Amino acid sequence: MVNDVPAAFADLVAEQVALAFADANRADDEPFSLVLSGGSTARSCYEQLALRADLDWARIDCLVGDERCVPADDPDSNQLMIREALVDRVRPRPRFLPMDCGAPPAAYQATIAARPHLDLVHLGLGRDGHTASLFPNSVALEAPDELLVRRNVDPSGRNPHERLTLTLAGIARARLVVFTVAGADKHEAMSRVLHHDDLPATRVRADRVVWLCERGAREPEALG
Repeated sequence: MVNDVPAAFADLVAEQVALAFADANRADDEPFSLVLSGGSTARSCYEQLALRADLDWARIDCLVGDERCVPADDPDSNQLMIREALVDRVRPRPRFLPMDCGAPPAAYQATIAARPHLDLVHLGLGRDGHTASLFPNSVALEAPDELLVRRNVDPSGRNPHERLTLTLAGIARARLVVFTVAGADKHEAMSRVLHHDDLPATRVRADRVVWLCERGAREPEALG
């Protein structure tokens, strides 16, 4: 539990970047792969991250974990939010590799698979327990391990637009997954996570998974 989710996220990203580039086993020319998310909490996190003066953005690749299949300048586009909140606000600009719904999923799969791993994958938590664009009861949850990216829709219809999304296997390539959860509207979903209900978010696996959750989103009995 943290008091300021965006600040904690920015601190954690900066820490992980520093650790990665201090690793003697890492190739000198290997960029730090930062996989970004969508949503209002993510926007606040990226605006805070853009204020960091200790990051060498020339050595960071920004990727996207899921995307709504809308035009790149549509207000619902994750890549538009990421550009506005982060990519266009830092210098030098990082290499930005957004998802393209006009291309087959295999195109972005190749982008992911070409890397030895993903350094950090940022995820959020939907009120229905979804994360990235992996919705309850959706076909993407059952994607085979060799499929890292696929198209998906929310079978409930509550979340509009067709999507491209990393699969659970794609997310599992991460050295670190960071969930950020803020707002009282996430209380029920976070309670279900804490009780280990079978939700898309609780199926996420990686080398390490960290939850940055503000007090208002946590259930009362978990605060102690």
